[in-house]
Amino acid sequence: MRILLASDKFKGSLPAPAVAAALRTALAEVFPGAEFDVCPIADGGEGTTEAMIGALGGVWSEATVTDALGRPRVARFGRVPAERRAILEMSAASGLALVADRPPDPARASTFGTGELLLAACRLGAERILLGIGGSATNDGGLGMALALGHRFERRGAPFVPTLATLLEADRLHLAAPPGAELLVACDVDNPLLGPRGATRVYGPQKGVRDFAWFEARLAHLADLAAAARGVDPREAPGAGAAGGLGFGLMAFAGGRLTPGFELVAAQVGLAARVARADLVVTGEGRLDEQSLQGKGPVGVARLARAHGKPVLGVAGAVADSAELRAQFDLLLGIKPAAMPLAEAMARTAELLGATVRAHAAELRALRRA
Repeated sequence: MRILLASDKFKGSLPAPAVAAALRTALAEVFPGAEFDVCPIADGGEGTTEAMIGALGGVWSEATVTDALGRPRVARFGRVPAERRAILEMSAASGLALVADRPPDPARASTFGTGELLLAACRLGAERILLGIGGSATNDGGLGMALALGHRFERRGAPFVPTLATLLEADRLHLAAPPGAELLVACDVDNPLLGPRGATRVYGPQKGVRDFAWFEARLAHLADLAAAARGVDPREAPGAGAAGGLGFGLMAFAGGRLTPGFELVAAQVGLAARVARADLVVTGEGRLDEQSLQGKGPVGVARLARAHGKPVLGVAGAVADSAELRAQFDLLLGIKPAAMPLAEAMARTAELLGATVRAHAAELRALRRA
């Protein structure tokens, strides 16, 4: 019997590889002699690199970059050297969590470190880069990244290195050669760069943005400069407003192609083929609810399993009472006991995963026979 373990992380509790390890231990007791295919999944947000390293047998690398406020930071990223592939998260360089020790400063926050991270991956031989852009601290439209990649600005005919505060003074942009790698960007939003649904108004407030007009004027000017230099204008493209406009910047300055996160990760790890080879598919995340139906990883795994006629088990810390959600799975289990405080349950996630699987052993064996 072959069991595919394709769970996402349990946010705030266990990363995806640790979830898979806990499930494997318990399922080995239920199905003695089973063969396991461990394929942690992610949707492009934080945890994507760790999940993909686990699924692809990659290795960790490190690079010294600057965080969103310009401080030195050692950022980790993943590589699959044999395939010349790298897996990066912008949050490792320009993430909100890295600057949580300081008051929000969105006018200063920069994606320069994300550009440095891209260059580090290219220097180590990456020919294909997958970049997750969740967890941004920035609202600079990728300006900092553009500077790190070597794109040059001018002011009245002279070289000029702009910040967001001085960007309106720039009157010309000279594009450098793009990074020497195909860039695939995991992006699960369809917001444009500007306007009521743009980066500033929708995502800016959580990063400290208050003066919408100030930021909108600068992002619009950056887009105008890029359009004049490139002859192509991606400001209205779905996802351009992701990560404070970094989605736009990756398209305009790095040749990036934006793709729904789960679909991109699934393709990179060969998930469909792994589902087809399995006799039982197991997936899950910290909470399964109505939002899980909108492109989240576990429901994507479940739909692949159904398409291949494979039984699928979903496991989560908590499961919403949703008929549509339950219809995606052959068996759906919540691991948190009703009387247990949430903080305790999160601290004991691995233990609860094992206990839940063992408690439902008969139902799991019935799935295999169905």
